[in-house]
Amino acid sequence: MNDSPTLHGKTLFITGASRGIGKAIALRAARDGANIAIAAKTAEPHAKLPGTIYTAAEEIEAAGGRALPLRVDIRDEDAVRAAVAQTVERFGGIDILVNNASAISLTGTLATPMKRFDLLFAVNVRGTYLCSQACIPHLQKAANPHILTLSPPLNMKPRWFKDHVAYTMSKYGMSMTVLGLSEEFRGDGIAVNALWPRSLIDTAAMTIFFGDAKCEVCHKAEMVGDAAHLVLNRPSRACTGNFFLVEDVLAAAGVRDLGGYAVDPANAHAVTDLFVDD
Repeated sequence: MNDSPTLHGKTLFITGASRGIGKAIALRAARDGANIAIAAKTAEPHAKLPGTIYTAAEEIEAAGGRALPLRVDIRDEDAVRAAVAQTVERFGGIDILVNNASAISLTGTLATPMKRFDLLFAVNVRGTYLCSQACIPHLQKAANPHILTLSPPLNMKPRWFKDHVAYTMSKYGMSMTVLGLSEEFRGDGIAVNALWPRSLIDTAAMTIFFGDAKCEVCHKAEMVGDAAHLVLNRPSRACTGNFFLVEDVLAAAGVRDLGGYAVDPANAHAVTDLFVDD
């Protein structure tokens, strides 16, 4: 890959950056010498989920970045606004917001308690909207501001609703936020885009839902980190309102062999992710 674009000196506020895709995006930026605010809930080791905001901070600094671990539940408005203020105080501003934190529940309507429904919408929709709202005043002051949300292209085919209506509505709510904010703040030069993998990504969520067997058909989270890096280095005024697929972003940069990202290269293209037509 061409590593000439750089996020050196940029400040990224990344939700859910203690593990998985969020951490992969953070580590790729850290290699450039970026500042990373790790806005996530896990401050103590979890029985089933690897990593904390503090272990992620250690990895980010080892990779060459500067880290600010922040224990944040993005459902809590006061906590989000305080975390944004701490980030600005520490690093002098915010250049990039990555809305990565997300709740998942692949359950049908009768198997989805309202408590779970409320969690999906509080984290995915409200959390994305809140973090964007809190960061935008600072992004308006940045030289090349970006909001990147990990959500799928809007696809109204019934097949993507029938098995998990609540989850689909919540993820599309994130995507509708992208659609709306990109137009609302186009004049301010803030790029607002979505990024979604065409293939399954090896994350803690995959382990919880599919067990160890999922590794055979997944790509590594680093693939999303590399694609996000490419998007976040684009001129913000010329790159907004897009629903990018990870593999397409990489292909446009000349990366067409994804074998290096595959957990098992023999199954690198075996399974497509949700919301992406075959």
